[in-house]
Amino acid sequence: MIKGRASASVRIDAPAARVYAILADYNRHHPRVVPPEYFKSLEVEEGGVGAGTRIYVTMRVMGNKIAFRHNVSEPEPGRVLVESDAEGGSETRFTVDSENSGSACVLTISTDFTTSRSGILGRIERYLTVRTLGRIYKKELSLIASYASEGHDLPH
Repeated sequence: MIKGRASASVRIDAPAARVYAILADYNRHHPRVVPPEYFKSLEVEEGGVGAGTRIYVTMRVMGNKIAFRHNVSEPEPGRVLVESDAEGGSETRFTVDSENSGSACVLTISTDFTTSRSGILGRIERYLTVRTLGRIYKKELSLIASYASEGHDLPH
């Protein structure tokens, strides 16, 4: 098994509190900012906003359907939101840093993961996972930036 990390960032012309509110609300907002070509469902099993939320996600990636549960925590409420794989295989971190006197922010999505294989197959799996997550994050960051600029019932 080999450890890997995928990460992407974007500057968003919206306050950090607004972007964080989108990410933390798994009932209303977060499902609207995941790329639908990859995310087939995102179901809230417990909670729904911020820490204590548990979600069940199904995705289609590289022709394969995958399903997993994530537990949500907020190590730095209002700035860092973490989705941890219930089985311990990965951890995705959303970090929102305020910029431009609070009128904009930088959002970073990063995932630490462990491959299911070791050796050369593990290195190939890590490479493919990083590339695939990079594509997904690029689309997700674009959706979040667009959504944050629209007039939803969120903090300004």
